[in-house]
Amino acid sequence: MSLIDAARAVRQNAHAPYSGFKVGAALRGRSGRIYAGCNVENVAYPEGTCAEAGAIAAMIAGGDTEITEVCVIAGDGAPTPPCGGCRQKLAEFAAPETPVLLASVGGARLQTTVGALLPGRFAAAHMGGA
Repeated sequence: MSLIDAARAVRQNAHAPYSGFKVGAALRGRSGRIYAGCNVENVAYPEGTCAEAGAIAAMIAGGDTEITEVCVIAGDGAPTPPCGGCRQKLAEFAAPETPVLLASVGGARLQTTVGALLPGRFAAAHMGGA
């Protein structure tokens, strides 16, 4: 299964009764395994979970710690980028040159990188030698 197929499939499981905006994310770990996540809304905003965060949690639970490729799929208009928090979460586990495919269910695609999504990222080095 390709990364975009995994993201598309998991998007169908999204729990988005309030916004109706379903998002699926899939990423490939250093092992080559694919991990997927979907957004899970909660009536007590902002207590929901983004698709990217769910995929990262699945990756960590699966024993991988490095992202080598990312795909996010949402809506049928222009490709939707990750929110700011998810950009930082992706940057925690991916190198700046890690490829990111943003896609829409309507077929639009935009290829970018983690570094392009989050220039000037906050890193452990900013914490004084950590």
